[in-house]
Amino acid sequence: MQLDPIAAIVEQWKRERPDLDAAPMLVIGRLFRLTNALDQRLRPPFAAAELGSGDFDVLAALRRAGAPYSLSAGELSRTVLVTTGAITKRVDRLEARGLVSRSVDRSDSRGRLITLTPEGVELTDELIAVHLDNQRRLLAGLSADEQTQLAGLLGRLALTLASDDG
Repeated sequence: MQLDPIAAIVEQWKRERPDLDAAPMLVIGRLFRLTNALDQRLRPPFAAAELGSGDFDVLAALRRAGAPYSLSAGELSRTVLVTTGAITKRVDRLEARGLVSRSVDRSDSRGRLITLTPEGVELTDELIAVHLDNQRRLLAGLSADEQTQLAGLLGRLALTLASDDG
């Protein structure tokens, strides 16, 4: 049986440093490799729609917010997990394409709301369907039970890491 590259690395460390337990690399190393591989396979539909890196995240966050598909830059920043500066750059690109608009927040005249335009809603709805089909295809090598188990384990890991941040 051929080892995957991460397992091969762990075996090399076992040989070179038997005093160390390199087993965590089997998880962390694979997660890093999978992240890169998944990104390469998930990006093409967004690139075909001429969306920059992270632009779809903004569109999707607005669409998930529900009608009227509006959020402040701060709310977007917290939802998309990037700085407000990064949100501003993304919104600038999306506004130039007519996919979002900016308006004064009626509850706080200093704030601005970012809202999906009808074109933005249409594009987001098209792309999320493609995106989810793509994700299903990428997970097809795992049974439904395995997908559920993996989702649960990754959720627990995410919670552990989040509690470690404090």
